[in-house]
Amino acid sequence: MAEILKVGDGPAERRLAVETRAGAGAPIVWLGGFRSDMRGSKAERLDAFAARAGHAYVRFDYAGHGESGGQFADCTLSTWLEDAQAVIAAHVHARPLLVGSSMGGWIALLLARALAGTARAPAGIVLIAPAADFTQRLMWEAFPDVVRADILERGVHHLPSAYGDPYPITRALIEDGRRHLLLDGAIETGCPVHILQGMRDPDVPWRHALLTLERIATDNVALTLVKDGDHRLSREEDLALLERTVAAMLEAISGA
Repeated sequence: MAEILKVGDGPAERRLAVETRAGAGAPIVWLGGFRSDMRGSKAERLDAFAARAGHAYVRFDYAGHGESGGQFADCTLSTWLEDAQAVIAAHVHARPLLVGSSMGGWIALLLARALAGTARAPAGIVLIAPAADFTQRLMWEAFPDVVRADILERGVHHLPSAYGDPYPITRALIEDGRRHLLLDGAIETGCPVHILQGMRDPDVPWRHALLTLERIATDNVALTLVKDGDHRLSREEDLALLERTVAAMLEAISGA
């Protein structure tokens, strides 16, 4: 059952739903995607893996997502990055393995920068269709003029989604995202990285993953392309690949 973690002060205070599993080794921290939640198939698969392997595992919902409080349209990447930092500060007591999906991949890379040199700097990172800089490169630069005008003039545009209700894309989200851009320079992670990317991903093109790989400065970075994989990578064979990748990363971390 999820516990509640209070983050922020005053009007910015929000209540985050967090689930933890006690165990040994580098804690696995799940960082979900844009409008996803900690009950998705990948997060559940990692929970089952952690239970079998006896590994510590932490998952949570960002503000405005899943079981956490707050309104999605009131949040920005800065909000969700602060959420992740607060969860790690409260529930992670060793160098973690960060597993970030889509937007969670961007947040994982930002966490690596923010936590560098601390006791909670990541020991490894697994990225699934990492959407670094997506608000700028995959949204704003790809939007037609009419959508950009809607965001600038009305402050929000409701973007149709293949995964459910339309997404409210706010001007605050777009402008805040520019404060966190990574792909214009080198990305320092301080740990090994493995990227999993579907080549039939309509949301985060596989060439975006290649650019992310190029920008990561460490030599110890690997990319696995799934030729018929989509954005979610949630088929049984995709989940098995994720589990094998996480297990291999944990083994490498423990042997380092």
